[in-house]
Amino acid sequence: CYSQSSLTRVFKFQSKQVKFKLRLDMDGEELTEHETALYDRQIRVWGADAQRRLSKSRILVSGLKGTVIEFCKNVVLAGVGSLTLNDDRMVSEDLLSSNFLIPPDENAYAGKSLAELCCDSLKDFNPMVQVSVVKGGPFPFILQMFLACECRDLSSFTVDFFDKFDVVVISSCSLSIKQSVNEKCRKLSKRIAFYTVDCRDSCGEIFVDLQNYIYSKKKCDKNAECLLEYPSFEEAISVPWKSLPRRVSKLYLAMREELSFLTFCANLHGQLCVWTSWKGLLVACLGFNEVMLYWIWLALVQSTDSIIVCSMIERYEELENRSPGDTSAADLPYIQKLKKELCEANSVNESQIPDSLLERLLEGRREFPPVCAVVGGILGQEVIKAISGKGDPLMNFFFFDAMDGKGVIEDISKEKSGKGIIEDISKHTSGDSFVAVV
Repeated sequence: CYSQSSLTRVFKFQSKQVKFKLRLDMDGEELTEHETALYDRQIRVWGADAQRRLSKSRILVSGLKGTVIEFCKNVVLAGVGSLTLNDDRMVSEDLLSSNFLIPPDENAYAGKSLAELCCDSLKDFNPMVQVSVVKGGPFPFILQMFLACECRDLSSFTVDFFDKFDVVVISSCSLSIKQSVNEKCRKLSKRIAFYTVDCRDSCGEIFVDLQNYIYSKKKCDKNAECLLEYPSFEEAISVPWKSLPRRVSKLYLAMREELSFLTFCANLHGQLCVWTSWKGLLVACLGFNEVMLYWIWLALVQSTDSIIVCSMIERYEELENRSPGDTSAADLPYIQKLKKELCEANSVNESQIPDSLLERLLEGRREFPPVCAVVGGILGQEVIKAISGKGDPLMNFFFFDAMDGKGVIEDISKEKSGKGIIEDISKHTSGDSFVAVV
């Protein structure tokens, strides 16, 4: 409910239709009559003030893979002010498998970058949202085809470039680019919400950095102002593995070393899964014997139903100057060497990362569209929270595994006692989880 000082409703009855004019005192701005009619249902959910904030927000998105496309669709339909796309890649078979915005006709996307194609499609979703393209990166299209690399590099943009946006979402890029962009966003005087998202096959990860974020939390029928202090991306991934809580998701350890990953398992009772389940889907795709072999391995190594995701590809790609996903089984000997070094440095048993999984993961590149939909939906929800200031924001990692349909929130900071709240905040504890309903 809203006070009359912040919101005035004028009802106009005309031709048996009710038109709302929602006037907001904030900066003298108001939602237009057309916006009110278009966003009527969601205004009833999160309020006119939240919708006004959304309509003024400016979002930058880089790396248009399946998960990010789902996110873009969600925020465009929600009615953000503007969405800027950055991805100079040409369309490939891998991208077609999870990107529903690309027209099936080859003549429709000939000579166009991925960002340009997605821009045209997103405009049709909601004409009131300004969707544009920004080009970046040192390599032209023709050179990209021969080098098989990403031809965009957000780290080449200056700090002033990011000042134009309220939210920055990046995907499918190296650790160094993620760190560089996050650092530039933090240098600005205004707060920019920063997100990274990666999704491969049956698993996905979201990282959130809202810097110092203030929001209202309802407690005992009263609204309390809360402050969350987020660590930077570099701080979050540099936490020593030995200092992590015992309950920390194994996905965190794996995601720190890889971008492309796949999980194989069956339920702990050894029963054949129904075909409508996520596990059943993997059985259908990979074969029952393959899934059972990995279930046996999990039963020997892990006595609980914790998820084990095993590979070390992202850091290898960084060291070898590879593009995300540009790996094959031929890289296995080098990955094994890196695995040994990292396990010794972090006091982790090498048996937790079996070579049999590594070999298969090196070849597994494609995203699972259903997983993209789940993770992209969660990301859209979190961005809307950050913009509107309504709801408890995620802090600071989110992991999703299609095997059991659960999402896990991990609060991973260098100094746990110093990264939380200043007043009345219910801090997410390590291992908090919920069941994602698809």
